Amino acid sequence: MFDFAPLTKWIDTVLHNAMSPFWAVVVEMLIVGVLILLFYALIGLFLVYAERKVCAFMQNRLGPNRVGPFGLFQTIADLVKLLLVELVPIRNADKFLFNLAPFIVITASFMAIAAIPFAKGLHAIDLNIGIFYVIAVSAMGVIGILLAGWASNNKYSLIGAMRSGAQIVSYELSVGLSLITMVILAGSMQLSVIVEGQATGWFIFKGHIPAFIAFIVFLVASTAETNRGPFDLAEAESELTAGYHTEYSGIKFAFFFLAEYMNMFIVASIAATVFLGGWMPFHVGNWDGFNAVMDFIPPFVWYIVKTFFVVFLMMWFKWTFPRLRIDQLLTLEWKYLLPINLVNVLIMAFIVLMGWHF
Repeated sequence: MFDFAPLTKWIDTVLHNAMSPFWAVVVEMLIVGVLILLFYALIGLFLVYAERKVCAFMQNRLGPNRVGPFGLFQTIADLVKLLLVELVPIRNADKFLFNLAPFIVITASFMAIAAIPFAKGLHAIDLNIGIFYVIAVSAMGVIGILLAGWASNNKYSLIGAMRSGAQIVSYELSVGLSLITMVILAGSMQLSVIVEGQATGWFIFKGHIPAFIAFIVFLVASTAETNRGPFDLAEAESELTAGYHTEYSGIKFAFFFLAEYMNMFIVASIAATVFLGGWMPFHVGNWDGFNAVMDFIPPFVWYIVKTFFVVFLMMWFKWTFPRLRIDQLLTLEWKYLLPINLVNVLIMAFIVLMGWHF
């Protein structure tokens, strides 16, 4: 199996031999930061293109097909346009908070992506409370959304921000409980340990019906938490113009736009890591020949394929169902998902206690 640990240790050794420990750590942080920035930008551009193509497929259209082969450069052209658009100053807005909000939103997604294991030995930081850390930092994004809505001095923006705040705070409970269900099965909150625990089978199979229920609830709740359709009431164009980012233009709007797609990617990454084995290959019992063939596929490829499978499910979800009303959205969480989750946690705890899982 491919392991990036020797490579990262070699880079660390070379840097410590060439310079003082302080500067070695600084250079390592710079390398990790630049790599995450590049990855962030590439994945963000690709996801916008993928969304347009999936949407077109669902609606029996072609999607982008003019700029570059198959329209591949359309998102790059849109990025250049956003970078060149004038930043319109908003009269009577709180300038400091108005400018700070998009940075908070995008910083929260940066912090979350740092803990995700992309492959064996390939992650920025491997915390022993990885699941707890991801839940905590991803929840910071709502602060930026609330600030954006309030600081814009716009009624549409404020209503959108308040909707988003109520929605995210509500659905965080279901996201957290569905992850706690899998933490009970794994016996650890460390993401690398959770992936290693799926060497003999992915948790969505090993955890029986409660694991599958937790996966479905996680998909629904995380789609709502990222403000994507059919839960995009915070940006309901027919009601609120563009919601909390109505007054933003240029690069500031691009930050909100990119953060939404990266939050979707982070959510899909967590789902792939916790439920679908992360970078772990697909193994079947004692089928040694089949398992050996699966091991030849690099772990990063497994991780990317699983993550984009979940991303496709979320896009399919968005372009299939109509937008909910705000009362329907909150009813779904408090009357259905939360009670299902609470019962599911108890069932999983009982299964683990009795040793009935695979």
